[in-house]
Parts: sequence; structure tokens; C-alpha cells
Amino acid sequence: MEDPRLPEDGVFPIQVRVWTRWSDEDCQDVLNNAVYLTLLEEARFAWCREQGLLEDGRRFPFVLARTNLRFVSPGRGGEELVVEFAVTSVGRSSFVQASRIRTPEGELRAEAEALLVAWDNRRGRKAETLEPGLRAALEGAMRRPA
Repeated sequence: MEDPRLPEDGVFPIQVRVWTRWSDEDCQDVLNNAVYLTLLEEARFAWCREQGLLEDGRRFPFVLARTNLRFVSPGRGGEELVVEFAVTSVGRSSFVQASRIRTPEGELRAEAEALLVAWDNRRGRKAETLEPGLRAALEGAMRRPA
């Protein structure tokens, strides 16, 4: 399996702070693997809310189609983390986002890449194109993958 493709310049223009919960730890006393996807989604939600991109204040204008996640070091419950995003490509109806999850001190926890597809919430199906406001926000966060 390939590692997630990250920006060549290592720059992630979107940074969101998130916190794990003590209950996010598994029986091995490390952050459960599924929690990493939730952290990425929470950070994505916070950014979309900040950009005014959520429909009805709570719905994404896209859905997750595919993700590739590489675990680097174990996380803990009750930990502050920084989720960094960079958009690496924008298509007609989809985009790719590269991500890193790290501690505020810089220790890397995980790297990820996600394919997200435009979604029509009213019809409950894939949208033909990305909404103009979403496209503009994504292009503003654009970086080229390595």
C-alpha cells in the first residue's frame, strides 16, 4: 500500500486544534485507530463552519469517498492535537485533501489522504459539480502533492 501523498513543500495551510477524549483509548492504552478518522472529520467540520460552507449549519457539501491513513506514533486520550490540511487537487465534482495529525510540539501521529466528492443533500446523491463557494475555498488551500 502506498503512503498518503503529501504536499511537496510540506506546507499545510489549514490548521485546526482538536482534542481526544479519555474514552478514545483502547485496551492497549493508545488512541483507537478509528478515532483518527473522526479527528480528521471534526477538523474538516470546523474548517467548513469557519468558511461558511456547511448547509443548514451542519451538513457538508461533500462526502468521503476514499481515504488512506498511515499511523506514525500512538496517540493518547485527553490529548490536544493539531490537524493540518492541504488540498492537493480539485476536479469538477471532487477534491483530494492531504492531512497530518500532530501534537502542538510537532510530534507526528498520522498522515492521511482523502478523496471527497460533491454531494447534493436535498436529493441524497452525488452532485454534478462542486459549489462555487466550496471551489473557491478549496483553491485557496491548494498545494501540489509530492
